[in-house]
Amino acid sequence: MPQKTTPQDARQGRRGFPVLLVLVFGLLLAAVAWWGVEAYGLMLDQQQAVEMPASRDTPAG
Repeated sequence: MPQKTTPQDARQGRRGFPVLLVLVFGLLLAAVAWWGVEAYGLMLDQQQAVEMPASRDTPAG
């Protein structure tokens, strides 16, 4: 005869952090990391010298 279990015992997962909270915090953490990489990239971009192409205009005279 099969053993009867209660619905509480039959659950495969345990109660804890809801999945939605884990997903939201993961998304926020990814956004903070993305922002940090963007700020670092902009800082590096501003440190590099800008090379302007030579002018092809002839002086008016």
